[in-house]
Amino acid sequence: MVYLLLLIGFGLLIKGADYFIDGSSNIAALFRVPPLIVGLTIVAFGTGAPEATVSIIAALEGNADVTIGNIVGSNLLNMSLVVGVTAAIFPLAVERPTIKKEIPFAFLATVALLVVMSDRALQFTNENFITRSDGIIFLLFFAIFLYYVIEAARNSREEEIGESKNIDQTGGWGKSILITIGGLAAIVLGGYLVVESSTDIALRFGMSETLVGLTIVAIGSSLPELITSITAAMKQQSEIALGNIVGSSIFNVLFVLGVASIISPLPVNDKLFFDIFVLLVLTIILFIFSRTHYKVKKYEGMALTIFYIIYLIYIIIRN
Repeated sequence: MVYLLLLIGFGLLIKGADYFIDGSSNIAALFRVPPLIVGLTIVAFGTGAPEATVSIIAALEGNADVTIGNIVGSNLLNMSLVVGVTAAIFPLAVERPTIKKEIPFAFLATVALLVVMSDRALQFTNENFITRSDGIIFLLFFAIFLYYVIEAARNSREEEIGESKNIDQTGGWGKSILITIGGLAAIVLGGYLVVESSTDIALRFGMSETLVGLTIVAIGSSLPELITSITAAMKQQSEIALGNIVGSSIFNVLFVLGVASIISPLPVNDKLFFDIFVLLVLTIILFIFSRTHYKVKKYEGMALTIFYIIYLIYIIIRN
C-alpha cells in the first residue's frame, strides 16, 4: 500500500505542476506582473507547502532532526539538483534582480540560520537550540522579504509584459485562478503522499531521523520545486523556474523554520553544521554561475547535479 501511495504522489506532483505553471503564468500576464515576481511568491510558497507541512508536523511531534534536516536538505537540493537538472534541460536565464537581491537574500537567510543555531560557540551553553525568539527573528526577516517583493510588484505592474511567450490568456481570471488552485492542491497532496510514504519506507530500513530529514524527506518535499522548475523551463518560463527555487529556499528558512521553532524550540544536531556550510558554498556557486552572461548554462547545471550526488553519497556514508 505504501508503494502505491508513493506512485500516486508522483503522479499528482507531475500533473499538478503542469497546471500550476500555466495558471500562475496567466495570472502574471493578467496582473501585468513579471513572471519572476510570481516565481518568488505564488509558485515558491506553493511548492514550499510540503516542506512547511512536514516540518511543522515534525515540530509538533518533537522530531527536531526531521524538521531542521528537511529544511537544510531541501535547500541544498534546491540550490544544486533542482537548479542543475533544470539548467541541464534548458539553460536558465537569470534576471538582474535575482543576482543583486534574491540570491544574496537567500545567502543572508542561511547565515542567519548558522548564527542562531550556534549557541554553544557564541553563548557558551551546553546545547545548540533554535529558540522561539530565534523563530520570531526569522519571521521578521521574512516580513522584510515580502515587503521587498510587494514593492517590486508594484513598481513593475505598470510596465507592459506583452512580449511574454507561451502564456494562454484566453481563459481569463476565473479559469486561471481555478487552474492555479487546482494545480497547487495536487502539488501539496502529492508532496505529502511522497514524503509520508518514502519516510515510512526509509525508517523500515533503519535510517536515522537526521539522515531521513536530509535525504528522503528533503528529496520528497522538494519534488514540487523540481517538477515545477523543470516544467517552467520547458515552457520557457525560466524566470519562474529560478524565482521558484530561490524564493522557496528563503521561504523554507525564514517562514517554515520560524513557525516550527515558535511551536517548539528545536535542538540542533551537530552534524548539521557541515551541511549548512555546504549550503553557503552552493549559494555562492549559484551566484557566480548566474553572473556568467546572466544565465545558468547546461554544463554548469550538470556540475551542480554532480555536486549534489557526491554530497548525497557522503552523508549516507557519514551516517
